[in-house]
Order: sequence, then structure tokens, then C-alpha cells
Amino acid sequence: MASMTLNSVNFDYVGLKPLKVHQNILSVRPHSVKIAPRMLTIKAEAQDGGRVKKMGKSDEECEAAVVAGIIPEAPPVPPIPAAPVGTPTATSLPLSRRPRRNRRSPALRAAFQETTLSPANLVYPLFIHEGEEDTPIGAMPGCYRLGWRHGLVEEVAKARDVGVNSIVLFPKVPDALKTSTGDEAYNENGLVPRTIRLLKDKYPDLVIYTDVALDPYSSDGHDGIVREDGVIMNDETVFQLCKQAVAQARAGADVVSPSDMMDGRVGAIRAALDAEGFQHVSIMSYTAKYASSFYGPFREALDSNPRFGDKKTYQMNPANYREALIETREDEAEGADILLVKPGLPYLDIIRLLRDNSSLPIAAYQVSGEYSMIKAGGVLKMIDEERVMMESLMCLRRGGADIILTYFALQAGRCLSGEKR
Repeated sequence: MASMTLNSVNFDYVGLKPLKVHQNILSVRPHSVKIAPRMLTIKAEAQDGGRVKKMGKSDEECEAAVVAGIIPEAPPVPPIPAAPVGTPTATSLPLSRRPRRNRRSPALRAAFQETTLSPANLVYPLFIHEGEEDTPIGAMPGCYRLGWRHGLVEEVAKARDVGVNSIVLFPKVPDALKTSTGDEAYNENGLVPRTIRLLKDKYPDLVIYTDVALDPYSSDGHDGIVREDGVIMNDETVFQLCKQAVAQARAGADVVSPSDMMDGRVGAIRAALDAEGFQHVSIMSYTAKYASSFYGPFREALDSNPRFGDKKTYQMNPANYREALIETREDEAEGADILLVKPGLPYLDIIRLLRDNSSLPIAAYQVSGEYSMIKAGGVLKMIDEERVMMESLMCLRRGGADIILTYFALQAGRCLSGEKR
């Protein structure tokens, strides 16, 4: 540390040698030094080798030298890097536009990045159960059925620490409580309402999404009530879903999310919520939910595989594209606040279709099969798990998703917040 001495007043400046002052100070104030009329010349030199040495001239002297033609010596032009031996001599291509110019350095790439990803874009799906212990899910490495009193609260705290403040709850319901009509779905003292109240008491600003469907509560494992001939009953199911949504809203849910794919359920749920005074509760509709083979690990997590048949009479055909527009228009007209596409990466074209045809926020669900494939590839050292994870999430954002439901939310949040893996 060098000091500057002005008569009896000392000022410390990092990296400067003592200054020679040739005038008397008349007064010193916090932001000014008042001196006699003659010029005060300050000469300073860098003390460490990392700084360029100053010439000891005032600004006026430097300008006068340049005007007189005495130009300061500039650093030499760096040499052109040599090409490897054997590189052919080629005539420069007559290109007026070379897009690589905007990609040549990290600073330029960051400046022109079109899509961004932050923890605020992520919604963390969490599995809960009545038990005390956190039970690992074999088909989903790193995921657990969390005890609703303890493990869940701890996991939410971890997510909030890295900026992920939105979750969606999926319950593993005891088999003894499952019925053909799924009545446990609207039990206000059931697992989901109890969990919502617990989390809202602990974290009032936490954004809680819920799943509205009967499959976790159904003894048949379907999203709706099953008639004896195997037909899924639409309107009767919607009646149950309305009661389920109201029970979740009453517990404190911020967003209810019908994932059942019954016709007309968004409008009916909106009317039921409004009638009970829950106009502020949003609806995220599973607008384009496909009958996909990517859901297997999820069904293991909730033990909710259909007892018979499949879900193709209500979930969409993976071969269909235009049909998603029909669902979009119906959900918009019925009062949906957010439109969701499920699965995510295999349906990027559907995400873009909804983005281009609706002004509502678009959500994408990176489902359990997508998650488990990336995890498996990482374990086998076939891919860099973390890089593929982040690229997959960025792809969903680029495709048009405003928010992404992903089991990677905590892991990705840590990467985005700068934590080491």
C-alpha cells in the first residue's frame, strides 16, 4: 500500500507511489481538494508487474504530444496462428455473411443467446406417501417416495435453496383406500390436502401444483370411473374431479392440474372452483397428454398401473398432431390458465404447435422415462449426464415451454446456481 501525502494529510491508494505536490492545500473536504490557483500535477506509477506503467504526464501533456505527432507506442499486432502442416491453400470463399463470427468467443455466444433457462422455469414433481421413511424408486435413480412429514419438507428446502420454488405433488395412496370411484381423491384429510397445509404453513410463498385425476385413488388404476364393460365414464368422472380440485384448493393449492384427459373437465372445474370462492386458483390443463410408453417408471413410483387394458380411449394417439389444436382451443375456451404437453422431448413439435397457436403459458413435462434414460446413460458412461440434462431442458425451453416439470429440477437448479455437482 502506498500513501499520498498532501502537507499533513495522508491518503492511501492501492498501487501508487508517494505523490509529489508542489502547492499548498487550502482546505480538504470529503469529495474535493481545494488548492492554490497553480496547477497540481499528480505523478503515479504502478507498483506491481500486472499493471501498465504510467508515463508521469498530465492529460494535457499527453494530448499535446499526440497533436505534435509523438504517438505512443502500441502493442504489436498478434501473429496469425499457423495452420497445421498439410493444410491446403484455398481461396477465401466469397461469403458476405459468416454466422460463425457471432459464435467465436464465450462473450459473444452469451450476448446472442436466444433462449435462457433459470430455476424459476422449473417445477419439481415429488412423490409422497404416508410412511416415515424415504423409499427409493428403483426405476428412477435419485427419486424417492418421500415421507410427507419429514423427507418432503427437507427436499423442498433443498430446492428452494437453489431457486426452485414450484413443486407438484403425486401421492402413493394405500391400497386399502382405493375404490372403483376414487372417493379418497376428495377426502379433505387425505394425504395431498394434509401435505399442502403442512407445506403452506412452513413455506407460505411456495407455489404448489396438484394432480387432478383418479388413477392414484382408483382400484382399477385408470384416470376415470370404469364401467363394467371397461368403458371409462366421462361425465361421472368429471363430477369426481371437480370435488377433488375444490378439496385441493381449500387446502391451499395454487394451481390444480387435471391430467385425466376427460372431455369438458377444465370448464367444469373452473365453475366448481369459482362457485366455492377460489377464483384465484389457476388451472394447468394437461392439454396434449399422449398415450405414451415413456410413463412406465412413474407408474411404478405410484403403483398405479391400470388393472386391465390401456389408456388409449382418453389419452391422445402419439401419431396425431392436429388433434392437439382441438384440445388447445377447447381448454382455452373453458378457462385454462396454463397448457401442458406430456411427454416433453419426444413431443417438441407439439410444444411448438401450442406455442404458435396460443398466448397462454405453455408447460412441458419431462416425464419419468426421459429422466430414467438420461440417468441410465450417465451411469453407463455413455453420455455426460449433467450436460445432456441441461441440454434437454434447454431444448424444451427453445421449443416454447415457459415452465418445465422435471425430476431433474433440484439437480439442474444446483447447476444453474453455480453449485458443484
